[in-house]
Amino acid sequence: MTEPAILNAVGRTYPQTRPYEVGREHIRSFARAIGDDSLTYRDVEAARALGHPDVLAPPTFPVVFTQEAAEQVTGDPELGIDFSRVVHGGQRFVYQRPIRAGDRLTCVVVIEEAKTLAGNLSLTLRTEVCDADGDRVLTEWSTLVVRAAGT
Repeated sequence: MTEPAILNAVGRTYPQTRPYEVGREHIRSFARAIGDDSLTYRDVEAARALGHPDVLAPPTFPVVFTQEAAEQVTGDPELGIDFSRVVHGGQRFVYQRPIRAGDRLTCVVVIEEAKTLAGNLSLTLRTEVCDADGDRVLTEWSTLVVRAAGT
């Protein structure tokens, strides 16, 4: 890893990802995997009864496609990040609206912060997630820690 290159990469914006098509079965499978049996994630009629056009995705569902978008950063040859040393440090989501079946979502990833902490590198990535109309659905922040050699 070339630390100065990473520290100087704050503000770097990566290309928009290809659309991720959110399907009912993707949502149902994710809800099942996290042990959430809410009918809002599984049953169209239950979701419609609450005023939604289709089933909604659980709040942490974006990890399915934002992680792939972040690979643009971890795989950037100019930054030289050794992915075997990367540890997930945290993640948060701020929603403008829920994700629902039928959405076609794209991501744009920005390196928002890069700093050294106790010899390790901490990267904060901001991912803007938009629908097919270009309207923002959510913003996701994730922190990646690149462990120093020998740790």
